[in-house]
Amino acid sequence: MARHTSHIPQWKKDEIEKIKNLVQSNSLFGMVGVGGIPAKQFQAMRKDLIGIAIVKVSRNTLIKRSLDELGAVNVMNKFIDKQTAFVFTDKNPFKLFKTLENSKTPAPIKAGAIAPQDIIVEKGPTSFPPGPILGDLQGAGIPAAIDKGKVVIKDTSVVAKEGEVVSQKLAAMLSRLEIYPMVVGIDLRAVYDGETIFEPAVLRIDTDEIFANFSIAASEAFNLSVNSAYPTIDTIGAIISKASTDAQNLGINATIFESDIMGALLGKAHSSMLAIARAVMEKDENAVGDELKNIINSTPVACQEEETPIIADEEEKEEESTEEEEEESGMAGLGALFG
Repeated sequence: MARHTSHIPQWKKDEIEKIKNLVQSNSLFGMVGVGGIPAKQFQAMRKDLIGIAIVKVSRNTLIKRSLDELGAVNVMNKFIDKQTAFVFTDKNPFKLFKTLENSKTPAPIKAGAIAPQDIIVEKGPTSFPPGPILGDLQGAGIPAAIDKGKVVIKDTSVVAKEGEVVSQKLAAMLSRLEIYPMVVGIDLRAVYDGETIFEPAVLRIDTDEIFANFSIAASEAFNLSVNSAYPTIDTIGAIISKASTDAQNLGINATIFESDIMGALLGKAHSSMLAIARAVMEKDENAVGDELKNIINSTPVACQEEETPIIADEEEKEEESTEEEEEESGMAGLGALFG
């Protein structure tokens, strides 16, 4: 018995080949949802993506057939749903996801739509003069009144809770108040690089938090290396500088006569002498000579009672500057990854 196959129109064959060529000529591709995007906004989004990604809209049946003909990539068939489109790019999936998220824009909510979150109308004046608008606002559940010749919102209120259906009256009033609860844009469902499928749960990351964590980790690693005297190329300078400072402070506090710290030792001795002389003078002013009295009286008490001087680490600022430059370099690398 003869077997018959349905004839496939040429335009469908061409469309399938075009999709297959795009899949094969790009390092990764994704499935996106384009439902609910006004045509004008969608065209603007596609234009903004020029040089970054190609958005290809096609029929679901042709999308599925294209992937089936390519073999292994048909693992992406499970992401085909209502109003599906392809996105093709050579960028990494994190950059692609971030770019698509940033392209989303606020939009008015339509009557009958589900509130994506609590819709709040804030208390305050409006641009409306007194008139029928007052009744329209009140009829939509928005507390409005007239004050000083203007319509005002009396109280901040939740006019629709998350998950509730928005009525025709409320949708119209929200638009007139320029309150846009919806966010429309290209929703990335998944990206495939030939080996791994990346879904939004993986791609949605807080880059600021990651950068901060890397910065903290780098700083703590640097401090651990220096404080434990574990030498590395990046920390050997700070370790030597710290060792030198510690050695000088030990020499001063232990009164070890060494040419490099003699000035500090003499300064310490001088401060101690002035402190003792002042204590003696307070008990018996005649016990101290006039020359020493003049020195005591002309020297602030804080200087006389100064404790053991600590040698400042002259290289500390230089080390901190080097560390900051290294961290900034690392952050720049992360920025290139996440966009």
